[in-house]
Amino acid sequence: METNLLWMIAGMGVVTYLPRVLPLIALDTAIIPQKWQSILKNVPFAILGALIFPGILHINEGSMWYGIVGAGIALLSSWLNWNIILVVLSSVLAVSLFSFLGL
Repeated sequence: METNLLWMIAGMGVVTYLPRVLPLIALDTAIIPQKWQSILKNVPFAILGALIFPGILHINEGSMWYGIVGAGIALLSSWLNWNIILVVLSSVLAVSLFSFLGL
């Protein structure tokens, strides 16, 4: 059983490593047009939004107000150009106060 586990871990490592190294090898000398570069720079933000937004709506056993308050405070504090740690802490504090007050 240990041999199968080791092969499984090695296989997962290869499968994880290949998508990271192949673009470096394939795109080493290729020049990506400026239009495509500007599109690809926004992909991580779009994916992050798609991952976070459903969690905002399904927080705290169906009450989406906690998520809306936390997201609103996070958006406001990030719009004010606060440090990422302050954005997270202000959002957590706002949701905690909202929960403590029972609103």
